[in-house]
Amino acid sequence: MTHFTKLFHLSLVKSIVIASALFTASFAGADDSQALQLAQTSDGFNAEEKYMASCFACHSTGAAGAPKVEPGVYDAEWAERMEKGMEAVMQNVINGINAMPARGLCFDCNDADLQALVDYMISSSQ
Repeated sequence: MTHFTKLFHLSLVKSIVIASALFTASFAGADDSQALQLAQTSDGFNAEEKYMASCFACHSTGAAGAPKVEPGVYDAEWAERMEKGMEAVMQNVINGINAMPARGLCFDCNDADLQALVDYMISSSQ
């Protein structure tokens, strides 16, 4: 399987996950809001493991303009984004930007988890 084919399959899987999450959320009643909130909490969060599961596909390759994560690329990949401030970066992570979907497809991440992921990616890019 070529690298392109693997990325295509990963994109297809991500699209299916997004569609099913949106479909499920659209049918969640008011009584389910507490259950949905509880599903987003996390214990024992590991930023490196979650990065590998949710972020690696795009951020390791720079797919669709995602800032790469690898040692020594901070100035080229992250500095300009960070000039806008962490709050702006986090709003993009939470809401999505360009080809990046909201929450980077990490539906079980709370906002603190997402912040830990960004911190991990930035420190790994120094």
